[in-house]
Amino acid sequence: MQYHVKLFTPGPGDVDEDVLDAMAEPVLRHYGPEWMEIYNETISLLRDIYQTQNDIYLVQGPGSALLDMAIGSLLSPGEKIIVGQNGFFGERLQIIADGYGLKTIPFTAPLGKALDTNELRKLAAQNPDARAIALVHHETGTTVMNPLQDITEIARQAGMAIIVDAVSSMGGVALPVDEWGIDICVTTPNKCLEAVPGIGIVSISPKAWEMVDAKKDNGHGWYLNLKTWREFAVGWGSWHPSPVTMPTNIVLAMRTSLRNIMHVGLEAHYAKYRYASQAIRKGLGNIGFEMFIPDAYAAPMVTGVKARPEFEVSELLKWLVAERDMAAGGGLGELSGKIFRVGHLGKASRREYLIDFLFSVEEFLRAKGLKVAEGSSLIGI
Repeated sequence: MQYHVKLFTPGPGDVDEDVLDAMAEPVLRHYGPEWMEIYNETISLLRDIYQTQNDIYLVQGPGSALLDMAIGSLLSPGEKIIVGQNGFFGERLQIIADGYGLKTIPFTAPLGKALDTNELRKLAAQNPDARAIALVHHETGTTVMNPLQDITEIARQAGMAIIVDAVSSMGGVALPVDEWGIDICVTTPNKCLEAVPGIGIVSISPKAWEMVDAKKDNGHGWYLNLKTWREFAVGWGSWHPSPVTMPTNIVLAMRTSLRNIMHVGLEAHYAKYRYASQAIRKGLGNIGFEMFIPDAYAAPMVTGVKARPEFEVSELLKWLVAERDMAAGGGLGELSGKIFRVGHLGKASRREYLIDFLFSVEEFLRAKGLKVAEGSSLIGI
């Protein structure tokens, strides 16, 4: 087996061997009866994960590309959109919206804090002509979980379309798309769906399609245009459901992981992330670390940990790679050097991975001359 660094990053994560084996299957054509059987099963599994009856498309590219697709397909230049911003990826949504000439209404919170629903009520009342709201469910840069269900209720009452970046949350926590009335929901396979990067997944509600069809201008290009993907899904969907060549082996890998998730059940899948988060928070707390986010709105998929005065975050991260073949994540943007982030994706949610990580951090602290009793990080986990 090739040398491998264990991934405790916010994404991607280490995946099961059967998922990797699917990548090594003979290459399939992205059309025809054999492919349609695989494709339809994958879409059906995704509907179970999303808890939706909405249209779902697979699109080659990262999650940011599909969010670009969603915002540009629904809204015309000059229209208003409220944009949730409390971290790196919320700021990216702002950049995307600005790029389409939209009038953006910032819906902000300080780094490390969740978006405030009272603030959203004020913004909705002040901007009754806002057509949509876009926000990140799990802001990976800070490890905050935003109160999505409450936000969607306010947005629905105001008549806004709801565009959600669920790249880092779908599959990790309950996110019932239809029940909450989410119009566009984007994720990728390489986070809580525990597969490999390369494609994005988007669900589109009937309301979203109405906005696409009523859009004043059509100058949105071809590839990142929901109309293009619908044209092929409807007109060619019996044998060739996508407008371009699909990375078939990546889809095979994702199908394998989705089968595994649904075999154990969504609640059990969510529970393992909660366990991993609690173990890391408790274990690192035992040996003197302070968490960046309070329990009330901390994500169960990634844990943010504050830097300590005895050493630089970069020292810890470099030591873990060099001495223990482990990779965790640093802070992004303003948080660079101020926090590190421990991902619990895939194998990193397993007990043996968690114990290995915690014990390794203990060893680093002792190497820095700090008094840490052996095994003290494992007490109570």
